[in-house]
Amino acid sequence: MPTLQKITPCLWFDKEGEEAARYYCGIFDNSKINAVAHYTEAGYEVHGGRAGSVLTVAFELNGQSFTALNGGPHFKFNEAVSMQVNVDTQQELDTMWSQLSAGGDPAAQQCGWLKDKFGLSWQIVPRQMETFLTTGEPAQRNRVMEALLQMKKLDIAALQRAFDGH
Repeated sequence: MPTLQKITPCLWFDKEGEEAARYYCGIFDNSKINAVAHYTEAGYEVHGGRAGSVLTVAFELNGQSFTALNGGPHFKFNEAVSMQVNVDTQQELDTMWSQLSAGGDPAAQQCGWLKDKFGLSWQIVPRQMETFLTTGEPAQRNRVMEALLQMKKLDIAALQRAFDGH
């Protein structure tokens, strides 16, 4: 059994938690399903989960532990919480963007943010972004911010040009 990290995000789904976990595991390297728990007959009057249906899925994305909970339709994802994916290259950014945005909400795409087909928000961000926004002169940071605000999917070269003043 894998060692649990101290803090594990729990993602609430209506009933598609296992589908989502498998989908995400297919996108990220070093990912796997660790365990699937099922509802029992006990507590049906409280949780409403049919005995034998999937309750939780413990999974890892790039070694990071997550739990998917099939808790019913009571709560939906919103943009207040998102998963941030730091990438090293434009090719990696393009691939992550394409895979995670497939079937999602195109209207929710702005400044590196997207919403996937399950309604979960993601940020696909170049590792250089922290440097672009925290170092250099104020004019450099302003140019990067102006460029960033014009983008949906981020363009690393364009952000670098903005930082460099070109």
